[in-house]
Amino acid sequence: MDMAALIAVIGVAFFFTYTNGFHDSANAIATSVSTRALTPRAALAMAAVMNLAGAFLGSGVAHTVSSGIIETPVGSQGMAILFAGLVGAIAWNLVTWYFGLPSSSSHALFGGLVGAALAGGTGVIWSGVIDKIIVPMVVSPIVGLIGGFLVMLAILWIFKRANPHRAKRNFRVAQTASAAAMALAHGLQDAQKTMGIVVMALTISGHQHTGDIPIWVKISCATMLSLGTYAGGWRIMRTLGRKIIELDPPQGFAAEATASTIMYITSFVFKAPISTTHVITAAIMGAGATKRIRAVRWGVAKNIVLGWFITMPAAGLVAALMYWLVHLLFL
Repeated sequence: MDMAALIAVIGVAFFFTYTNGFHDSANAIATSVSTRALTPRAALAMAAVMNLAGAFLGSGVAHTVSSGIIETPVGSQGMAILFAGLVGAIAWNLVTWYFGLPSSSSHALFGGLVGAALAGGTGVIWSGVIDKIIVPMVVSPIVGLIGGFLVMLAILWIFKRANPHRAKRNFRVAQTASAAAMALAHGLQDAQKTMGIVVMALTISGHQHTGDIPIWVKISCATMLSLGTYAGGWRIMRTLGRKIIELDPPQGFAAEATASTIMYITSFVFKAPISTTHVITAAIMGAGATKRIRAVRWGVAKNIVLGWFITMPAAGLVAALMYWLVHLLFL
């Protein structure tokens, strides 16, 4: 196996993780920044550290990505499929970042892998795609929406007699913890997805014969995700923190607490690679709707949800085109 192909795939995988970091940094900190619970740089630094820590908490999601989405391709064709899938995901990340659209880096990666696999004649494990990707993609935002609404209702009931100004001040402090929990969950989910791709590349190249994740892969993926997170995704942060709804600290805490809880459950119990973007966006909508339904800018929300549904096919199309180009030039 050409070592250059392996290095190229791993390099592109690390770059995808970096784009994932700055694209999805808003997931963890947008609510805390918008409510002024944390300054932007302090929030980014905290998120970067917690992303790094979260990457070492488990490996279930990585194993799902490496063996549950597409059949492990072989030879130079397999490396081309991984390369093309990653390029498709990166392209979609950059486009949606430019327009400030909080789409899912995770589903861009899955769409890219499936599109490249279909173009390269490699089998797609459709049962895995449906059970581990499509179903969670639909269910997790619904749970996030309802959960955010119910948690915020509980907060309103528990603190109904509290001094409003004092309560908001206390929830700003509480948001430090909820934002940290969100960033830790983001590292747990998203760093593992790239780990799974790198393990596939090592398996295809013959450098690894088990599904175990080498420690250098964990450290590298976690570091790139953290560096990307610290770079910050200000465009998307404005969308999540301001354009959907003007959040106050209790709403921000409710959204973050709900989203992080869902992500921990799906990671440890179901080992399903869900989208942090989908969950936190839906939780923000749910928490905001307790103020009044019309407080949520549903036109903005509609555009975001539309972006969710076109992410996988769009990334898949770019990946398929990239595979055909690589096949034409090098295979």
